Amino acid sequence: MTLDVQIGGEGNVHNIAVVEGNPLLAEAAVEAVRQWKYLPYSVEGRPVEMQTRITIRFTLPPLH
Repeated sequence: MTLDVQIGGEGNVHNIAVVEGNPLLAEAAVEAVRQWKYLPYSVEGRPVEMQTRITIRFTLPPLH
C-alpha cells in the first residue's frame, strides 16, 4: 500500500491519499497512518509542512 501524506508543522498527519495498493486494505492503512506523529521538519529553525510518500506492507501471520 502506498500513500501520499502531508505532515503539518506541528507533526500531525494531514491529507492522506492512496496512491496504489489493495482497495480492501486502504482504509486500514489510512487509519493507521492518521494516528502517527512526526517530529516537524524545520527550515531555518521554524517548523514547516512537508509532503512524503509512505509504503506499508501487510503480511499474514504464519500458519501453524
